[in-house]
Amino acid sequence: MDNYGTLHETDGRYTLRFERFFPFNLEYVFGVIINPGDFSQWYPFATGEMDLRPGGKIAFNDGEGTTYEGIITELKKPHTFCFQEVDDLIQISLLEEEEGARMIFTHTFDDKTMAVNTAAGWHRCLSVLTQIIKGDPIEWQDNSAELRKVYSENFV
Repeated sequence: MDNYGTLHETDGRYTLRFERFFPFNLEYVFGVIINPGDFSQWYPFATGEMDLRPGGKIAFNDGEGTTYEGIITELKKPHTFCFQEVDDLIQISLLEEEEGARMIFTHTFDDKTMAVNTAAGWHRCLSVLTQIIKGDPIEWQDNSAELRKVYSENFV
């Protein structure tokens, strides 16, 4: 398995950082990332309701009765999509490369004790995003325990 995320600390906050390469052009990859129907398939609790503009809202529902909103803080097509979800910041940036697009996905948060579980979750979500971008059928792998083990070793 590859494409593991890394954990960084800055000013008392923690950031998980993942990179993925897609052999497709920037516009296509960005379009999939911000498409509400696709977003709700790979991003946890997303309902598909999105107002795609800076200051726009993204609706979330945890399936157990809790609904909340994220606020889009930056949207620069086809390079940057950032939003705040409660106190966390999600930043998705795309860089054009010769053979496609490199995505840098970061999640900044406060509670380091959540890093291992969060990293394992994002790893799985980004695998599904990759499947969607490639046009493959969506298959959620049952590898959470394995990923938590790897991340707990990596984040010592």
